[in-house]
Amino acid sequence: MRTLMLGLALLITSPCGLASTIYKYVDSNGVVTYTDQEVAGAEVLVFRDEMVETFDKEVYVSTRKHEGGETLVVHNELFAPVEIELSIVDAQHLTGVPERPIRWVLQPKQQMRLLTLAPTGEGTPSYSYRLRHAVGDPRARHAVTEYPLPWRGGPFRVTQGPGGRYSHTGPKGRYAIDIAMPEGTPIVAARPGVVVRTENSQTGRGTNPSGNFVRILHDDGTMGVYLHLQHRSVVVSEGQRVNAGSPLARSGNTGNSTGPHLHFVVQKNVGLETVSIPFAFSQPVERLPNFAVGGDP
Repeated sequence: MRTLMLGLALLITSPCGLASTIYKYVDSNGVVTYTDQEVAGAEVLVFRDEMVETFDKEVYVSTRKHEGGETLVVHNELFAPVEIELSIVDAQHLTGVPERPIRWVLQPKQQMRLLTLAPTGEGTPSYSYRLRHAVGDPRARHAVTEYPLPWRGGPFRVTQGPGGRYSHTGPKGRYAIDIAMPEGTPIVAARPGVVVRTENSQTGRGTNPSGNFVRILHDDGTMGVYLHLQHRSVVVSEGQRVNAGSPLARSGNTGNSTGPHLHFVVQKNVGLETVSIPFAFSQPVERLPNFAVGGDP
């Protein structure tokens, strides 16, 4: 049986996959142990390598009926560009139906009339549509690959790096880095950008594997995401412009987290999928942050 003490909880390894089952129990000596082997009476923790982050309320289609037919309008209410793909299916007695799905990039807070369907007059018109979308412009190019440490305090240690067997296996988090740190450690922006999405109300494991988080759109179109933040610690709001070193929140232990840590990942839109991309820290994690880089001393 492979077991790990509490201090090493974030180093758990398990078979590769998008979901891992971990068992947590306390032995007769009061030692908390995590293992990937089933233990009678142990608490079962199921971890999934994904963010439960939906934008269906902010990216959607509305229709406008008029004498000439019906116009479909796509809305983007986010503070970030969004790539959309609109497909018309099961169309009957209509003209203006595109042969292929329409792809477009909507800018932040933009809406666009995408197409108009007109009746042929030969029968009752009908259709349905499908909308796919992903945050970020697919033309974005990663301009910076080395990031200052996005926290204050330390030194700390990396507990799981890119491609970790524990949870960094799926496309959204393959290149993420986990850093063990005490709850309440100040988290700051690694790069300037605009806050796109925040979650601040989750306590404990909650319903979102990411726990509380902040998503920031960088000036080059990539996005930095800071996960597992402390309950009610996020101090930025959506649409706010932040600089490198600006306070964002405090580290926590929310969501699918076996111990206090920061999960930091850089992402971009690739083929209508939000995927992680490689990056590195500009200095060893085991040292104090370089406060001269984008932050206050």
